[in-house]
Amino acid sequence: MTSLLTNNWIKTVLTFVGGTVLLFFLLFIHINQGSVNLSPTVVLQAIFAPQDILEHHTVRYLRLPRAVIGILAGGALAVSGVILQTITKNPLSSSSTLGIHSGSYFAVVFATIFIPASLQLNGLFVAFVGGVLTATLVYGLAGSATANPVRMVLAGMVVTIMFSSFTSLLQIFYENETAGLFLWGSGTLVQNNWDGVTFSSPFILSGVLVALLLAKQLDIFRLGEDVASSLGQNVSRLRIISLLVAVFLTAVTVSVVGPIGFVGLIAPHLIKLLGYQNHYLLIIGSFIWGANVLLGADVLARIVDPSFSELPVGAITAFIGAPWLIWLVLRKQNRQYGEKGSAMLAGRLKLPMSSSYVISILSVGLVLLIVIGASTGNSGIQIRSSMVAMFGGSNDFIRDMILTIRMPRLFVAGFSGALLAISGYIFQGVLRNPLADPSIIGITSGAGVGALMVLYISGLSAVFVPLGAFVGAIVAFLVVMGLSYRANFQPTLLALLGIGISAFGSAIIQILVVQADMSVASALTWLSGTTYAKSWNELFSYLLWPMVIVVPILYFQIRNIDTLSLGDDTAKGLGMNVMNTRFLMALLASLLAAASVAAVGTIGFVGLIAPHVARMFLGPGHKHLLPTTALLGAVFLVIADILSRTLIVPKEIPSGIIVALIGAPYFLYIMYRSNQIKK
Repeated sequence: MTSLLTNNWIKTVLTFVGGTVLLFFLLFIHINQGSVNLSPTVVLQAIFAPQDILEHHTVRYLRLPRAVIGILAGGALAVSGVILQTITKNPLSSSSTLGIHSGSYFAVVFATIFIPASLQLNGLFVAFVGGVLTATLVYGLAGSATANPVRMVLAGMVVTIMFSSFTSLLQIFYENETAGLFLWGSGTLVQNNWDGVTFSSPFILSGVLVALLLAKQLDIFRLGEDVASSLGQNVSRLRIISLLVAVFLTAVTVSVVGPIGFVGLIAPHLIKLLGYQNHYLLIIGSFIWGANVLLGADVLARIVDPSFSELPVGAITAFIGAPWLIWLVLRKQNRQYGEKGSAMLAGRLKLPMSSSYVISILSVGLVLLIVIGASTGNSGIQIRSSMVAMFGGSNDFIRDMILTIRMPRLFVAGFSGALLAISGYIFQGVLRNPLADPSIIGITSGAGVGALMVLYISGLSAVFVPLGAFVGAIVAFLVVMGLSYRANFQPTLLALLGIGISAFGSAIIQILVVQADMSVASALTWLSGTTYAKSWNELFSYLLWPMVIVVPILYFQIRNIDTLSLGDDTAKGLGMNVMNTRFLMALLASLLAAASVAAVGTIGFVGLIAPHVARMFLGPGHKHLLPTTALLGAVFLVIADILSRTLIVPKEIPSGIIVALIGAPYFLYIMYRSNQIKK
């Protein structure tokens, strides 16, 4: 008994006293960091005996506000994470994994451009409304109170992609209006005075106080809704109030420091790992350690970047938090995420057509789209004049326009779409995961990191960009396969692990963009995926050889997909070397994705949607699924290319954003449809 009390006392001291001591230690380090070196003596004098000199003003009005806002924001995000994890019964819930950050950020960017008068109170109201709408959307799509943890995080991921696409679109076309929002949108603690602290502190402290008042009710709620209801608790009201408090705390932080992810995931789990279950202690402990996580991340950001060019702290928290998410998923895999039936299947749309008709229609449609695309420009669709110029006409300008500008990008779009679609089809088959896609499982993100590394390293020519993309894709592939092996290739686990890998890659990309001082609009355009200004060189250098060499190899191995779908034990019984087959086919699929990234940047959803639609037409086990999938991918991206340069003439929308704006709602529709089928 004495030993138990001693252990509890030591744990309490380490958690609360030790956490507070660490916070003061990080605060002291943080204040001593800066482009101007100040001695610790000067810093202490500035705090306790200030004088009207530049050094003291630097500490009191630049460094101290930044550190204090880091403490407040980190604590607020951590408390929000505690509430969300309890209310959703999902240990992976946080403002970032449920998409609340992205919704709040989009709302602020939208209001900045179109409704600047609404940005009263630093945009708090706008951010709060955006966060509430996003949380409601995710909660509803995931199945509300009956939501499976995997489905909820997947819904949050797709909603995040959708709102991020909307936000990128606005930032590209309204670069001047949003010029100061890119660094803020990546999460930054930069403060020029005490305004941010004085604005946010009463809201954050009030939100934390309300959370503490709800602590006892949350303890009861954790016992189960039936138990809570039997004890007289109004479960629905508690859920709504708690969700509003969590979103409010998130909105306050977004309005001041931008969307900073993963703090609300890391800090609560640190406290829970120490054995705390009481929400009163969870909230207090999480606030302290959330402040430690965010302040420590900002310290680390300034150590990594000694030039103090303001590396976004949100990228650092994602860099730390993504591996944490992966570890958390693997740690809990046998208890919570291995449920059967949590994946989403598109089903089959019964059409009175054979595969030959479907392939014929898609082929003719692709040819017609290329003709329309080649004939479409700033003056609209001009098929007749384009045909005349191509076949014997004297209009050399139009002929050159078609042959050197429009046709190359259409063929690049078609080939890239086909390669991404085939890659997604192979990944879905070998990983037995209908949600697998090069972008969702992290392959595209890894390729993007590799490509940007080449651009970042001075002295390397841009001709090495595709090599960097291939290396990045292979590294990401090896990580995916290693984690997949640990997770026994469970489909639901792979989707969650992919989110972590993609977030890790995206954090590195954010860091590289800021470090390399790339133009915001051009970086966003490339990262969103674009067919703009693509030439025959991209087609012949990056896309043609995978289509000619890799795709035929996959086609002749396609029966292995059907065999793997029967399960590993059955496949082994039929004489297949499962691991070798899975590794080889996934490697080839990664090469296809890398080739596409090298040509057009990071485009998502094509590899997810095309295989799903192909199965809807032909059924899950049809022998012509691969060519049908390839044609659908080509058609999809060619349509996106045509829309990208005709929707808002003379400006151009990146094709990847067009795809995301179509693909994300389709994915959400699949989730909604699967919910209806279960009911």
